[in-house]
Amino acid sequence: MTLTLRSSTSFINPKDTKIIKAHLHEDLYGVISFKQAKSPTRLRIRSSLQEIKMERSDKLEKLHSLSMNHHTNDLRVPVFVMLPLDTVTLGGNLNKPRAMNASLMALKSAGVEGVMVDAWWGLVEKDGPMKYNWEGYAELVQMLQKHGLKLQVVMSFHQCGGNVGDSCSIPLPPWVLEEISKNPDLVYTDRSGRRNPEYISLGCDSLPVLRGRTPIQVYADYMRSFRDRFRDYLGEVIMEVQVGAGPCGELRYPSYPESNGTWRFPGIGEFQCYDKYMRASLEAAAESIGKRDWGSNGGPHDSGQYNQFPEDTGFFKKEGTWNTEYGKFFLEWYSGKLLQHGDRILEASKGIFHGTGAKLSAKVAGIHWHYGTRSHAAELTAGYYNTRHRNGYSPIAKMLAKHGVVFNFTCMEMKDGQQPGYANCSPEGLVRQVKMATRDAKAELAGENALERYDGGAYEQILATSKSESGNGLTAFTYLRMNKNLFEPNNWRNLVEFVKTMSEGGRNRKLPESDCSGSDLHVGFIKEKKIKEVAVV
Repeated sequence: MTLTLRSSTSFINPKDTKIIKAHLHEDLYGVISFKQAKSPTRLRIRSSLQEIKMERSDKLEKLHSLSMNHHTNDLRVPVFVMLPLDTVTLGGNLNKPRAMNASLMALKSAGVEGVMVDAWWGLVEKDGPMKYNWEGYAELVQMLQKHGLKLQVVMSFHQCGGNVGDSCSIPLPPWVLEEISKNPDLVYTDRSGRRNPEYISLGCDSLPVLRGRTPIQVYADYMRSFRDRFRDYLGEVIMEVQVGAGPCGELRYPSYPESNGTWRFPGIGEFQCYDKYMRASLEAAAESIGKRDWGSNGGPHDSGQYNQFPEDTGFFKKEGTWNTEYGKFFLEWYSGKLLQHGDRILEASKGIFHGTGAKLSAKVAGIHWHYGTRSHAAELTAGYYNTRHRNGYSPIAKMLAKHGVVFNFTCMEMKDGQQPGYANCSPEGLVRQVKMATRDAKAELAGENALERYDGGAYEQILATSKSESGNGLTAFTYLRMNKNLFEPNNWRNLVEFVKTMSEGGRNRKLPESDCSGSDLHVGFIKEKKIKEVAVV
């Protein structure tokens, strides 16, 4: 059995065809060639550019806008695919370029709009302050342009390693780690004093702690260097710049770190406000309202530990401290600091990329466990002041809308019934809330899947959430992630069908209900069938 996709145009030198031969299974040998995906709507455009007639067979179809603006009648949802985390090597070069070339051709044949890649701070500026190396990314951008694919690039100011799906280790730049070693309070700290080197604490956003520059200035200089290096591609190939604003690139605190077994699902996590800069801010906030003692000991004393449940704590239980005057004060301050951080970094980003033609986006985490409780403990420790009595996503959506930034949200593939009952999860309820919050704030909404999924059930859920019947529809969707499993024959067919359906506004039904590898719903673990060789990085 052979999976064959044919194309009239090949971007691969005949001498290189061996790289796109793959052992798709131990007993299955496949050769992949490529076919250009058909556009869902055929148009005739007269030379005057004033009259557009649709083919008779498509009379009832709506004309698709290229702007991806949710205020239009465009039902099309473009699909992007995340590239591997190590797309650029530690040496700053494009990783396995021949294999990448073949993989990009396959994605183009499937009809995807483009790809997403992390531009790691720890790679680009590792040789010293303001010494940038973009060459590996430049090679990727040129390759994408050749294939007619677009790019979403993430300004990844966090470390890679220690979280769900992290397959490699890319720490912060060495010169930054050196400053952290001299001043450990530069990173987030929990109540027991555990330091987290994933991301610089927002408590020192405006302080010149990085060799004379503030963290916000360092991020801005980095983005400005990117803009200058890729000016000719912005708005043409590079369509979106996602601004990293925390661990995993998400606007949140690192409240549930998986490294060294610190946190396990579905623990409530812990507040990250014990570095000296955050403590000073809390003390000042408490003193300003005449409640000095509320800031003298850091955060709440009764908020429990990483792996506890809400009812095990005095703070998060049903009638806990979270709903007292003190609790409300603390949560307003804690979540407000996160909003201020997002506002600062996006204000800088807007000034840098204004007029380039590239959209800006920011990612918000889909923390769906304990969503069914009154306190929403796991969201609170991450910095989202969302409870049964308060909408924590409305202020975030309004802040992003103010800057014209796309609200990118995860867990679009999850269903409530697939989650363990003891965790009080509701990813569907959470997504509905975010869709309504972004609609009311007039912010664009884009989505991602949180875990690796290849089955039709996950795709069907994404299709359902992409529509605007309840709140905002999606302006784009980014699929996690390009790897060997994606190119398994059944998984690949599911992706191709999904992309086609999204391009047709969800009118194409119905996808298979299982993948060929038996993916686990909670951790995305692929069992049994192993791939020996495939043309992906």
